Amino acid sequence: MNLVLSMAAFALAASLSPGPVNLVALGAGARHGFRASLRHVTGATVGFTLLLVLTGLGLQEILLRWPGLTDLVRWAGVAFLVYLAIRLAADDGRLAAGPADAGPTLVAGAVMQWLNPKAWLAAVAGTGAYLADGDPARVWLFAGIYFVICYLSVGSWAYAGAHLRRHLDSPARIRAFNRLMAALLAGSALFLI
Repeated sequence: MNLVLSMAAFALAASLSPGPVNLVALGAGARHGFRASLRHVTGATVGFTLLLVLTGLGLQEILLRWPGLTDLVRWAGVAFLVYLAIRLAADDGRLAAGPADAGPTLVAGAVMQWLNPKAWLAAVAGTGAYLADGDPARVWLFAGIYFVICYLSVGSWAYAGAHLRRHLDSPARIRAFNRLMAALLAGSALFLI
């Protein structure tokens, strides 16, 4: 298999599999629609791609020298997932029409990737597998491939959520959906502990 196909297969497997960022994309699509959820999709994609580039260009060495940083990121990610789960579980299910309920932001999507242990594992594993020689051209090639695949993968979760939206036609159903998403996020957090 040539290098580009191998990189693409890795990016697809890591980006499309369930995880906190994809669950938030699914929930955002269901709650706010596909168009509004694209802010989260874009932020998550840019955030991960930046993480991958920085890891490929040497961030991995810093983490090896100071392993406490890895633990800090992991615990911050767990805390963030628990926070999101609590907010979802407490949501009353009413659909607001104002700007206060405009959905996830681009910045929140990017920050979520930086607090997402799954993203760190994918970045470090991808760096080890494809960028061990530190060649900047290869780092940028992998980042470009990953950007496209990550955007389409996270976007597909948001799209699926938008199609669920027609079944979430009452506050009771929205509450049930939010509580399911909260349980899945809390489960992700427990898995990381």
